[in-house]
Amino acid sequence: MANQITSVCVYSASSTKIDPAYFEAARELGTLLGKRHIEVINGAGNMGLMAAVADAALAAGGPVTGIIPRFMVEQGWHHTGLTRLIEVENMHERKRRMAEMSDAVITLPGGCGTLEELLEVITWKQLGLYLNPIVILNTKGYFNPLLDMMHKAVEENFMRAQHQAIWHVAETPREAVELIHTLPLWDVSIRKFAAI
Repeated sequence: MANQITSVCVYSASSTKIDPAYFEAARELGTLLGKRHIEVINGAGNMGLMAAVADAALAAGGPVTGIIPRFMVEQGWHHTGLTRLIEVENMHERKRRMAEMSDAVITLPGGCGTLEELLEVITWKQLGLYLNPIVILNTKGYFNPLLDMMHKAVEENFMRAQHQAIWHVAETPREAVELIHTLPLWDVSIRKFAAI
């Protein structure tokens, strides 16, 4: 039975100096979500892949909610054309709200901020605090080194083999959207496996 997905948290880069292939995948993902009227939840940035996903989703008729700390709004870093803009006090609240409002996570390529968001939500799922699908959109094999590192963590017993089911990898935006609808929800009883 397919998951009822009404909102997706999308983690992604704010950088503008990246390969056009990343922008193409971001726009395709935004369009796919927008056409299905799945709400995009993101960090409300006005540049890079964050803006590309949002703009494509909006153009396709879908809603976009951006969550951003007040200091970033004061810097003028926020997207001013979103369906809804939620200002929060700090980065921690931003990440918490993004996860709470989402039925799934899709992570696009990005830098430290994006990687940190992804690893945090994986940790929350490992602890049974987030139970929804987590999909890594591996455009151009960008995440291969991180995926190798996570496999190494399992091989060296820093994580259990069962934890490799926390995340799934998609090669295309269409595959990512299919996965969020078909992956089983995480069983909170996995908490007992958090310790090695």
